[in-house]
Amino acid sequence: MSRDDLIIKITDAAAAQIKHCAQQSEVGDDPLRIAVRRDADGKFHYALGFDDQSFEDDLRLQSNQIVLVVSSAMLSLLKDMTIDYVELEKGQYHFIFMNPNDPAYVPPQAST
Repeated sequence: MSRDDLIIKITDAAAAQIKHCAQQSEVGDDPLRIAVRRDADGKFHYALGFDDQSFEDDLRLQSNQIVLVVSSAMLSLLKDMTIDYVELEKGQYHFIFMNPNDPAYVPPQAST
C-alpha cells in the first residue's frame, strides 16, 4: 500500500468500474477528479469525473492503479475516504463514499 492509498482508497470493484467508464468514454489518460462540497447544514455532496484540466493547487494521487486529482483545499474533507462500487438494490450498482470526515458517515457493519 502506498502513501497515496492512505489518503483516498479505491476498492477493486470501484477501480474496475472506473476503468470501464474510462474505456467507454474514450477519455484516454485523463485522471479521475474527486470533489466534495459541504452545504451550510454540513451535508457532503460528492462528484467524480474525468478531467483533462489541472489547477495550481491540485494534488495527483494514485489508488488501485487509478490516477486521481483532488484540489488541495478539499483534501481535509476527503482524507481516509474509501470509494466503492456496490449493488444497493438488485441490479442497481452505485459508487458509494465511505468518508469518516462526513458527519453522516456510518461505518459498515459486519454481516451476520
